[in-house]
Amino acid sequence: MAAQMAVNSGASLWGPLKELWKTVEGAVLRRQPESFHLLDLQLKKHKPHFLSLFKNPPKSAEQREKVRKASTEGIAIQGQQGSRLLPEQLVSEAFILSDLFDVGELAALELLLAGEQQQSHFPGLTRGLVAVLLYWDGKLCVANALRTLIQSRHGKTFTLNLSGELVSLTTHFTDELMSQGLTKRILTLVNEINLTREFERLQKERGLGNEKHRKEVSDFIKECRQALADSLFAWTCQSPLTKDDTLALIGYLETVTAQADGSLDSVNLAVVMALLYCLDVSFIEQGTEDREDLLQTLPLLTERQYVSAVHNRLMDSQPWKLPGLQAVCRLTWALSLRVLSQLPQGAALVEFTEADEVLADQAVLGDVFLFLKEGMLDCESFFQEEFYIRRLHSLITDFLALMPMKVKQLRNRADEDARLVHMSLQMDNEPPSSLRKDLDHLMMLIGEFYNKDPFGLELGLEFWCPTESLQHTSLQGSYLGMAMQRPPHKQVVLSKFVRQMGDLLPSTLYISYLRMLKGLANGPQCAHYCFSLLKTNGATHSDNLQGVSGSPVSWEHFFHSLMLYHENLRRDLPNPDAAQYRHPPLRGITQRELEGLTSFLQLLTTIITWSENARLALCEHPQWTPVVVMLGLLQCSVPPVLKAELLRCLAAFGKSPEIAASLWQSLEYTQILQTVRAPGQRQAAGIEVELNEIESSCEEYPLTRGFCHLISTLVESSLPLNLGAGLRVPGFQPYLNFLRDSVFLAFPTRAYRRPAEKWEVADATLEVFYKLLRDYEPQPSDFVQEMVELQGEQVPAHKPPGHSIMFHLLNDSPMLALCLSVLEEGVRQLDTYAPFPGKKHLESAVLRCLCLLDLTLQKEVVFMDLLRESQASLLVSPLEQLLQGVSPQTRRADHIVNVARYLYHNDSNPEAAFQSAKILRRIANYPNIHVRLVGDFTHDQTVSDKLMAGFVECLDNDEADEGTETENDSDCQKKVARIRHETQIHILNLLITSLELKTPNLALYLLGYEVKKPVSSTNLQDQGVLGCPRSCLHAILSLLQRGTEKRSGPVLTQHAPHLAELCYQVIYQLCTSPETSGPTMRYLRTSQDFLFSHLQHLPFILPGDQIAALSQMSWLMKTAAIELRVTSLNRQRSHTQRLVNLLLDDQPHSQHAGRAEGESGMEEETRSVSGFLHFDSVSKVRRKLLSVLDAIDFSQDMPELLQLDFFERTQIEQVISNCEHVNEQGHTVCNVKLLHRVLVAEVNALQGMAAIGQRPLLMEEVNSILQQVVERNRVRRSLSAKRHALQSWRSLVETLLTACPADLIAVEDRQLIIRDLLLDLHDKVLSDDAAGELMPIVAGAVFTLTTHLSQSVLSEHQQGVGLESTSGFSSIANSALHLVLRKLLDFILSTGGGYQRLRAHLYGSLLYYLQIAQKPEEPNTLQTAGRAMWERLTAPEDGFSKLQRENLTIIESYGRVLMEVVCRDACDGHEISRMLALAVLDRILSIDRQNQWLVYICNSGYLRSLVESLRQDDLALQSLLTPQPPLLKPLYIYESKMALLTRVAKTNQGAVELLRSGLVAQLIECQVFDMVPDSDSQRVMRDPSGFIPSPMDRYRQILLPTLRLFQVILTSTTVNHQQGAAQILQWLIVHADTIQSLLRCPELSIGALQELSLLSGIISKTALPGALEMGGEVNGAALMEFQGHINRFQRLCLQLLGRLAGSERERLLKQAEVTTVGDSAEREEMEVAMQQVCANIMEYCQTLLLQSSAQAQFSICLFSPLGSEPDGRDGNRTDLSSTLPNMAYSRTPSLGLILYLLKNSAADFFHFHQSHRQNLGKLQSLDQLPPEELKELCQGLVSGPGGVEKISSVQRSLLAKRRLVQLINNRAKLLALCSYIIETCLFVLWRHLEYYLLHCTPTDPKDSPLPGASLYRSRLANDSFCGLQASAGRSSISCVTKQDLELLKSDMAAGFGEALQRKLLEVEGLYSQVHSRYTFIQALVRRIRGLLRQSKS
Repeated sequence: MAAQMAVNSGASLWGPLKELWKTVEGAVLRRQPESFHLLDLQLKKHKPHFLSLFKNPPKSAEQREKVRKASTEGIAIQGQQGSRLLPEQLVSEAFILSDLFDVGELAALELLLAGEQQQSHFPGLTRGLVAVLLYWDGKLCVANALRTLIQSRHGKTFTLNLSGELVSLTTHFTDELMSQGLTKRILTLVNEINLTREFERLQKERGLGNEKHRKEVSDFIKECRQALADSLFAWTCQSPLTKDDTLALIGYLETVTAQADGSLDSVNLAVVMALLYCLDVSFIEQGTEDREDLLQTLPLLTERQYVSAVHNRLMDSQPWKLPGLQAVCRLTWALSLRVLSQLPQGAALVEFTEADEVLADQAVLGDVFLFLKEGMLDCESFFQEEFYIRRLHSLITDFLALMPMKVKQLRNRADEDARLVHMSLQMDNEPPSSLRKDLDHLMMLIGEFYNKDPFGLELGLEFWCPTESLQHTSLQGSYLGMAMQRPPHKQVVLSKFVRQMGDLLPSTLYISYLRMLKGLANGPQCAHYCFSLLKTNGATHSDNLQGVSGSPVSWEHFFHSLMLYHENLRRDLPNPDAAQYRHPPLRGITQRELEGLTSFLQLLTTIITWSENARLALCEHPQWTPVVVMLGLLQCSVPPVLKAELLRCLAAFGKSPEIAASLWQSLEYTQILQTVRAPGQRQAAGIEVELNEIESSCEEYPLTRGFCHLISTLVESSLPLNLGAGLRVPGFQPYLNFLRDSVFLAFPTRAYRRPAEKWEVADATLEVFYKLLRDYEPQPSDFVQEMVELQGEQVPAHKPPGHSIMFHLLNDSPMLALCLSVLEEGVRQLDTYAPFPGKKHLESAVLRCLCLLDLTLQKEVVFMDLLRESQASLLVSPLEQLLQGVSPQTRRADHIVNVARYLYHNDSNPEAAFQSAKILRRIANYPNIHVRLVGDFTHDQTVSDKLMAGFVECLDNDEADEGTETENDSDCQKKVARIRHETQIHILNLLITSLELKTPNLALYLLGYEVKKPVSSTNLQDQGVLGCPRSCLHAILSLLQRGTEKRSGPVLTQHAPHLAELCYQVIYQLCTSPETSGPTMRYLRTSQDFLFSHLQHLPFILPGDQIAALSQMSWLMKTAAIELRVTSLNRQRSHTQRLVNLLLDDQPHSQHAGRAEGESGMEEETRSVSGFLHFDSVSKVRRKLLSVLDAIDFSQDMPELLQLDFFERTQIEQVISNCEHVNEQGHTVCNVKLLHRVLVAEVNALQGMAAIGQRPLLMEEVNSILQQVVERNRVRRSLSAKRHALQSWRSLVETLLTACPADLIAVEDRQLIIRDLLLDLHDKVLSDDAAGELMPIVAGAVFTLTTHLSQSVLSEHQQGVGLESTSGFSSIANSALHLVLRKLLDFILSTGGGYQRLRAHLYGSLLYYLQIAQKPEEPNTLQTAGRAMWERLTAPEDGFSKLQRENLTIIESYGRVLMEVVCRDACDGHEISRMLALAVLDRILSIDRQNQWLVYICNSGYLRSLVESLRQDDLALQSLLTPQPPLLKPLYIYESKMALLTRVAKTNQGAVELLRSGLVAQLIECQVFDMVPDSDSQRVMRDPSGFIPSPMDRYRQILLPTLRLFQVILTSTTVNHQQGAAQILQWLIVHADTIQSLLRCPELSIGALQELSLLSGIISKTALPGALEMGGEVNGAALMEFQGHINRFQRLCLQLLGRLAGSERERLLKQAEVTTVGDSAEREEMEVAMQQVCANIMEYCQTLLLQSSAQAQFSICLFSPLGSEPDGRDGNRTDLSSTLPNMAYSRTPSLGLILYLLKNSAADFFHFHQSHRQNLGKLQSLDQLPPEELKELCQGLVSGPGGVEKISSVQRSLLAKRRLVQLINNRAKLLALCSYIIETCLFVLWRHLEYYLLHCTPTDPKDSPLPGASLYRSRLANDSFCGLQASAGRSSISCVTKQDLELLKSDMAAGFGEALQRKLLEVEGLYSQVHSRYTFIQALVRRIRGLLRQSKS
């Protein structure tokens, strides 16, 4: 020590010793598995502490100097670098402490430092005071360890059933200590340590703090002495002491003195018992197997010197300080010598053994029996130690059995004395003074000793020898075997003693003999024997009525005397009205008789308490009628003491319900409590008078207490409703009123001679109230005022007593006030920590008050509800509000605070703390109370600290064990541990409940959060840091953290699973609530490393309690999910990484890598051994996430159905479901107690003999029903726990995959992890016994996992990784993907018909899975022409197609079954699953090249059913177009259907099927298409969130899919197949108005353009001359109408072209620029749509021209011969020629428009072509692009202003790539359209010019009636087809003037110039090179050029 002299901050006098005690306790008392080695190490380390027991390290000058310098130079502290400067104050305190305890200065300093560290555990104490506690705690740890080690030895008295190696270790160790003089050291210490002296020293140095500190210090000191003395006792129980040690022991006892009351204190008692065991030889009689070995070691038998030394010492005539103690030792030695003399070895010791008689005489003269009773039995610790009791039992019985002559002498002496007394009484002399009362004392001792039997040993049985053969097998004697065997000799002798003592008993011994019998009758069998004895004693004299010569100790004699007393006293019964009643003549009973009667009544009470047979036999005895006689005596004037005994005796009779019922009636009849007043009677009579007049004046209340006890017993047995009927209002009310008003309310104000009695009275009445309220269930009938008839008039009936108590407790009544004041008084008394008279009863009264409050809170809800429903006029207030009232004593609202203060006394009063926690938990359910509560709790700082300390102390309790409630809670410690455990549970539930409420609430205050400031501003610290007190949060964490550093994991999860579950739940709630989350997570992460240390021990496996283990894991995983999310958001990468690795790693790594090096110790060695045994040590380990999943068992055993014989099953099921309720955890469970009540009531209601005979069978069936229900509840809880655990697991997995940064897990690992999780999940859920309830969660998880798998594989492709890798498609092999697909399909099929919502998840998963094989969009580089067709056909199959092909093979292998399921789901059921099923069908059809699925759908009728369902959708869709739609579901389903139908229509076969199944006909009938919404309304009804589209958008969402479908059908049904076109034309005509209004659309938005592009496409393919010839049978009128519609379509299309190509083109493009600044994608769509419309209309024109005629001269004209271009730049909708006032021109577009369109398209073509090339360049050099440009590209795909900033660079380049591909493909599309428009324009232009310039004959304008009205001859190919409007009819033949044609020619020549021609040829050059098709541009240009030249010429 002096060498390095570093200070151990754990204090060498405390920390290591605490560790030692924990190890010893763990090894010996808790039998922890790995403790043997630890114990061995600790014992080696601490041997010096045991050898120099309690010796302190000595002071030294060197140490003193070092400590003195600590404040200037600093001092080294172990485990910390550098030296630490200590404050001066601390150093001076260290010197004080060093002098105070005489310890070395460094040790004192260490104690102070440790005190400072531990200060937060001791609120309100300074470090010095804590150091004092730690000093004594360290001492106590050594003493306890010593005692426990000695108890674990192998020996003669008891065994702890420990392992052999452990016992040999401790035996060897303690033997060594003993050989070094342990006994003498212990005796010296016991002598030296003196509480008073220690306290004086501490007091002088101010080493004592508050009352609690004083109590704790004194307890420590007392326990130290006790533990040392117990060590000695435990040693002598097991092994003998040496001669010197024995003599030292005797030497110590010589000087012992008694306490003030004459008894020994518990320490000295232990030393006395040690000596008694030391001299014990009685074990020799027990034939144990190791008897011989034990005899060898016994010095009494083997060492003559030992015997001689002890003998001489005890024979020494020198008196001891306590002669009685000397007598006890002598008697013990005498009996040992007597046993020795009977053994063969005793022959050598004759000289000693002969002295046994002398010794015994000396002992008897020394009043040995008196001392045993007063000195030893009266010591309170005597009956707490079983082996004290057994030793004294053997001492008494040995004396009676081994020294019968001595006993005989005592009896003779007593008879002699009795005669002397009798004579002196006769002669009126004083009795002689020399009387000895030895036999008296012996009997009293036996009575007293056997009267208490705390361990239920029933040792008194040895005194009863069964004479008759017993019928009852349960009543055998203490020997085993049949009753006919001879009992052991000792038993015969003892029973003879009992009988002989009763024969001819002298009167002086009468009372002591009765007392002895009372003791010996204590126990069920003893009572029976005693009853028989008293029966047989009187049997011989039953004929003699006088009973004079009968044995005075018999029932006969006793009851006869009672009757005589009653006869005599009854004659003296005065008239109650007579004045002299106050002073009745007390002749009758003398004091001696009174004692005799009392003794016999007590004996009777004992017997009938224990034996029900005796109770019934005596009660029903026809002659004795004890109950009647006793009630009679109660009415006579006998002393209150006797009345009290009579009442207690009646109470014992009342234990049998049969007797209780009649006892009530007798009680009422005798009017012990006057309940009926006789008319004209002036004053009360009965017990009320006795209480107020006699007992109050005597200041003693035995009678009142007796009465309360009687009522309490009777209330428990039966509560008669019609008590007193006929004479008064029937019921219990008068008794209740008396107990409440006269006894309870008056108890605080009465005077008491014996202060303790005050609390006895209170406790007795409160017990009755408690029982009444406990058994009360509020019923509706209680709130209806019923009337009863009494002597001819109606009076209100009484309510049940429980109702009355409830009513008083729910009002501000005196009763409630008194209960609260008792609580206040109780807590005040307990806070003094001082013993006071009646403490036990005060604690009991307090407990009952708390129980009353708890019961009231529990029942008040039902009570109030019933009261409200009944509309009765009772006024009550809820108790939780009354508790907020002001206390009259303190003038503060502190009732709830008083209740909470009981938690502070958890160690001394666990039950009160438990009830207090229960009450607080009930109050905490009311949200509005919390603010008040927090205010009350924090109002006074000292109270607040105490309350906090109370809660923390209750939670901190380590010992709490989750023992189930066993039947025999005899083991007091276990019971207390269970209560403490329940208290912890209640406090945690209180925290959980209040955390759900708004702030501030109680939980936040208790958990150490800010309640005065915002909660989120809390800064949580470790306890003691910055003065932070220890809060409940610290307590919860320290409970959970215990054992996390060991391999076995947190101790709490194993020992108290439910508690651990609640602790985890509290932490989860703190982490999940927005206010507390921040501070909590920070604290857990930084100070505790909580999650990592707990997650590494997952999964928790508890074979006994699977449910709790699952719940613990659930809360922990949910918390972990939050932590992962939070750390990811805050970018705390290292934290996230650590947790992710912990959960996902499959490489084995040292579990405890996080620990410091030095801690490994033994575990390292064991690990290296195990490592050596694993040959393949690099094998993979199971991922943590998967092993957690393994721990969730998917199978669930269901209880089988009820098998009932008597009850009707359906009715029982009905009753069970009526008894169900939702409990706190949210599980629906059946209330078993309620069900039991209902069923038992049902059984009781049965009448008749048959029912009575069947009753046992019925009850058996009731029992089986209840067991079944309990099992059902368990199954429900189990399923719920599994669901919860799986849910949490799922959320953890989803958080890991979605919230954590993607780069934390490498792509390959990510895919493997997802694969493992998916396969495991499927394996578990597809096993045969998987519970269906878990499937939905699994399906959800599968969906998430598949999504991520798909994303991961696709992103891998985008990054260009793994494409060339040989392993297959991606880093996860194809085989794994196929396996996933197979499992997924199995799962879909396993769900059968039900579970449709669940399949929705699975369809989603399937879609994501199939997406993996979908080829990503590739850029259209327009370069494909270079590759020959052959090359493309022979190219090897790429990864996508391969995977797709294999997927299809797998899907097809499932055949019809799978098709059936998917199709059925697609056709009906839940909306979402229908949509997804439709999507799945769509997806599969798209890859199904063989069309198997298509064939199935068509043939099985599913397709027709889908088509027909469109009619039903019509109504739903119409409702969607109202301004505020109900739901958008129908729209989504409709879209999905149309998507599928469109997919079907893409094949010729499918399209034909659709037409055949009447698709178009169905759509023709849909009216929704005609309901175009008003475009104004849509502005008003805009959904602000933008989620619900405007009505117009919704309309488009309905229309566009239909148009697309038509377009696909038209494309798929080949040209010659006109049927489709005709049907669709019909649709167009039916909805013509709508279509025409759409074509006229005033405002061309993007949506409108899309509509138009589709419509124009359909019209261009259908509204053709040939279409009408299909319906050949149509009559003429209809034909005309059709013709009109078609003409109108045609005209509108041309107008539209005029708008798009001419007038509005520029404006639209500008508008697109402006509106879509941010969203360039929309602008691109607009461009495409405009070009598409133009292309479609030009195609239409081309078709019309071609269909009308093959030659130009017969062709129709669509455009007027005006060549000037439209001038749309000014925004007017006019042509250049609009200056002419003609109608026809304005209605017909001119050829100039075509020319204009041609020019613009050519210009656009070059613009698009350039943009296409630029983007291609960018795509090829993506890596070199500057970041700004990347950002700009991303902006097109990312919405939101700061969206791009948050994206990682990898993602950015991926997005940019995707955007470029989009742009390239968009441009490619535009180029194709432009090229097409150019081609068609040229054709139309050529056709018209050819006609106008070659075949048209101009006319002169003068012919026409109106100038310019008929401009040109309308060329009609046939009269069914008209190009221009009807005004240019056939009437005028020619209408084009020559001037027009000239103008046309010159305009065209100007417009179609060289430049344009060159451009057009260049277009062809650029475009046809790329495409392998050749355009006609060149040819057409040539022809037009030719035409223009020709006409010039």
